[in-house]
Amino acid sequence: MPENPEEKKGFFSYDIIKEGDENILRIDCEQITYLPSIEYNAVAMSKAIDILAEVSQVSKIVFVQKRDYEYDFYQTQLLSEIAKLYLKLTKQKDLFSLYSIGAECAEWFRSRYAQMRLLVFRMLKEDPLGAYVELRRELRKESLELEKSVDARYVNCENKYISLIKYLTKELEATRLITISAPYLPGYKLGDRSTYQKIFKPTIRPDFMYTRLMAAFPAEGQELESYQLGSTEITIFSLPDTVQYLYHVLPPEFKLSEEKYEVLDLARKIMAEHKPQKQEFIEPERMRQVFYNVGHDLIEELANYRGIRLKEEDIDELTEILVRYTVGFGLIEVLLSDEKIQDISINSPMGRIPMFIVHADYEDCMTNIIPTPTEAESWASKLRMLSGRPLDEANPILDTEIEIPMARARVGVIAPPLDPTGIAYSFRRHRDKPWTLPLFIKNKMIDPLAAGIISFLVDGSRTLLVAGTRSAGKSSLLGAILVELMRRRRVLTIEDTLELPVSALRNLGYNIQSMKVRSALSKTGAEVPADEGIRTSLRLGDSALFIGEVRSTEALALFEAMRVGAMANTVAGTIHGDSPYGVFDRIVNDLKVPRTSFKATDIIIVCNPVKSADGLHRWRRVTQITEVRKEWEKDPMLEHAFIDLMKYDAITDKLQPSDDLLNGNSDILKAIAGNVKDWAGNWDAVWDNILLRTKTKEAIVKISNDLKDPELLEAPFVILCNDMFHKLCDKVKEETGVLDSKRIFFEWNEWMKTEVKKKRI
Repeated sequence: MPENPEEKKGFFSYDIIKEGDENILRIDCEQITYLPSIEYNAVAMSKAIDILAEVSQVSKIVFVQKRDYEYDFYQTQLLSEIAKLYLKLTKQKDLFSLYSIGAECAEWFRSRYAQMRLLVFRMLKEDPLGAYVELRRELRKESLELEKSVDARYVNCENKYISLIKYLTKELEATRLITISAPYLPGYKLGDRSTYQKIFKPTIRPDFMYTRLMAAFPAEGQELESYQLGSTEITIFSLPDTVQYLYHVLPPEFKLSEEKYEVLDLARKIMAEHKPQKQEFIEPERMRQVFYNVGHDLIEELANYRGIRLKEEDIDELTEILVRYTVGFGLIEVLLSDEKIQDISINSPMGRIPMFIVHADYEDCMTNIIPTPTEAESWASKLRMLSGRPLDEANPILDTEIEIPMARARVGVIAPPLDPTGIAYSFRRHRDKPWTLPLFIKNKMIDPLAAGIISFLVDGSRTLLVAGTRSAGKSSLLGAILVELMRRRRVLTIEDTLELPVSALRNLGYNIQSMKVRSALSKTGAEVPADEGIRTSLRLGDSALFIGEVRSTEALALFEAMRVGAMANTVAGTIHGDSPYGVFDRIVNDLKVPRTSFKATDIIIVCNPVKSADGLHRWRRVTQITEVRKEWEKDPMLEHAFIDLMKYDAITDKLQPSDDLLNGNSDILKAIAGNVKDWAGNWDAVWDNILLRTKTKEAIVKISNDLKDPELLEAPFVILCNDMFHKLCDKVKEETGVLDSKRIFFEWNEWMKTEVKKKRI
């Protein structure tokens, strides 16, 4: 058999790479001039089978040629079976020996054996389906010859030859490749590789990407929606065999021309020589900008040097990709750039399981992205440097945050020994802009009356706890409550992982100072403990205090702050708990806060997801707004200290006001009224003001819907509306001596309409 000239040159060298319990065969195809594809190229298939005959227990095959062409475990096993058969046949020396059949048949067999050797030793590797079809055709032909033969001597030789063909055919039929190809074999033409293209579908990725991406659309998937994120294509599919949807992403790095890819790869190799140091991660935004500027100039220079003409937008796109895969988080950043994505889950062991996401419209989805152990380690290193927190055997949990140009996200990481199979990640995407109460009304998490009550409570400087289960929207609601504060107030925020929209509010003119404290999950670190941070806040002057989440020993300090600040400023925080009593139980029994200190809580707002009857859908809702009365000793539930102001009704899918609220039976609201001359002892005036605030929130949502302008629900306009509400209240009070709700709303509504017209001109 003639040698392949490329093999003679030493092309197709290979390595076996171990990743966990996987053996990955990486075949170097950089020097060959054609696409290294099993489904398209007979030489590539032949070489893969040759190598599989030499090495055993390979779980994946990767052809390396600028891009990586990766064949998964199932596809690799199809080829491994052919390789084992090839090896078995080559070891059976007598199978094709003319001496083993006797002298009387040697001459008769000579031409036929040459054809069999060609089928077994060449075609079996290059085109096993063709080899099988040719054997079947040869069997039919020789069977016909046998029927016609009258020479007994040659009948014996013919039977021996037919037995050989049947043996080879049976061996091939025992392989899965032949079994699954059976429907496509009638009329099979040698050299036509369309059947292989139905079976072998590699995952193709640039070689600088460790994360794999299944670029092909699912064969039986039904497209539900598609949209663009810049140059990235997003397609949502429903799949016939699962209740999960598929979130299929195709970023620009998978659609580059060879020229662009060559420039990008050269730039990456040059940039890789400078690895960012720990001190550079102190200012990640500045570091990213520096890398972007250097990368932009480098790509432009390389393109000019190679005579490749690139437009400015092409250079910008290549630079963004370059930065993403050098100092960034790769395809994680592509996912986080989608505003509809809420959570990203990356489970161990890496390299086998796709990423999963929670989508705003389609909820739980799997993706076509499969991260690898190398990528997981790279992310872990970057997160250590960004956070300054450890992640090792002694500290297998890391809680931090990242900020990229298009998004902010909270990141949770677990590592061995807590995760015995490797590293796992959870990314919680924060909304790009602060949440607002009108936005929550639009999304039906609250109704206008609930927004009016919350606004009244915030202006009344009450202490609030936002409770709920994980992913119930606690932090988002706390951020919306923060937006309700007047900009003239000073605000302090305390968080172990930065989630509140401090930067956005600072840019909108808020007098706000954030403090980052040590995570309750961290055993060590240079950061200040949460309880010490809260106590420090009390020495920083007259300020409203917002605590990101009450988790551990800081609870004692928080309730100390609540007791000190209850009559002066708003104090608010989030806590896990699915009911007011659940909050009490966690705070008093789990976190060891004295019962008397718990009484510093004025209001508990409970957020919980509600589900559809089929279990496939869920929605975030505020399910209770409850006040905590002070006249109880041991058990607030038994002693009726929890008074619902509003409670969720599943039938109407709305919060409903309680009789206690409608009848003015609220100690907290009365206490707020007692400090305002116009409201003291006058429940009707209090209720009138709550309804006034309700109408303003409702009016913002209505005008946004009418004009189809969602920007009117965002923080800049809502804050402007809140400021004008307070100004007009003061103006009307000065002019009339009373808080005339009708006049205030009329003037505010006229102002809002005029302001909206200005914005739309």
